[in-house]
Amino acid sequence: NVTLEGIERFDKLVGKKQAIIAFSSDWGNQSFPDQQLNIISSYGAIPLIFWSPWDRPTEGWNSKPGRFDLNAIIAGQWDGYIDYWATQAKAYGNPLFVSWGLEMNGYWFPWSGIFYGAGKPSQNCKNCFEGPETFKKAYRYVIDRVRAKGASNILWVWHANNASDPDEPWNAMAQYYPGPQYVDWLGITAYGVQFKSEGNWVTVDKAIGTYYQQLCQLDEEKPLMLAEWGVGEFPEQGSKAHWIADFLERASKDYPRIRAAVFWHERWQNDDGSISNLRVNSSSEALKAYRQGIANPFWLARPLWTHADHPE
Repeated sequence: NVTLEGIERFDKLVGKKQAIIAFSSDWGNQSFPDQQLNIISSYGAIPLIFWSPWDRPTEGWNSKPGRFDLNAIIAGQWDGYIDYWATQAKAYGNPLFVSWGLEMNGYWFPWSGIFYGAGKPSQNCKNCFEGPETFKKAYRYVIDRVRAKGASNILWVWHANNASDPDEPWNAMAQYYPGPQYVDWLGITAYGVQFKSEGNWVTVDKAIGTYYQQLCQLDEEKPLMLAEWGVGEFPEQGSKAHWIADFLERASKDYPRIRAAVFWHERWQNDDGSISNLRVNSSSEALKAYRQGIANPFWLARPLWTHADHPE
């Protein structure tokens, strides 16, 4: 839930205001998130909407495609909803980031290419595969339809997972790239260790560095966003505080095209009883590292408008 009180509590916790506030809007709701957007815009940040074609909680993690099957979208079965959403977005008027079909190169979402032919060679494209090609066709279809309704205030974030799973050539991040005309920002999910069962500690360079280069190769100019980033508190494996500080201190020098980063501030219990605590205040050391890191002027408290309709 997005509330002004919750945003202000987080501001107080970390000692700085937020330039971007993210939340999910699932297709199963068949609604437009007016209330959340108005709260965020009145606060002074830019919304980032994870606009996901599934029907939660009926469809959950690792579920197969349901009524929002990509082929059904391409066939026009959801045009009414798309048009409604686009019209409402245009009426909202303020800039907003939208990530449609995030982490498509992972098996855990029903819009993954694994459900649409996976690595079967495409008949229409050399060195292309049916799974990613179906996703790209649906992605372009949705964006074309939204744009046709005049919702030019949307900044489209193409949002992949850092590591492809399954790790096969057909499922590589680049296979899902729909082309520069359909992307305003290149986005990625990049986490350190999230689960105790993962074992080995994942460094910042392993979680972000390798995949940063892959994103840069997709387009030489577009800005990059860590649309989700964070790390769990597992002191027996590694230092969360050091991990946070390492990225926030090095970002401007080692990853200069990253112009936005959205921390995943969440805590949950896993099926085995273990706790995944990604919150910035999972320990006093982690909170101190986060507060000190974002105090750097490189990390903005408000969007920087270098163009009339494009924030940095």
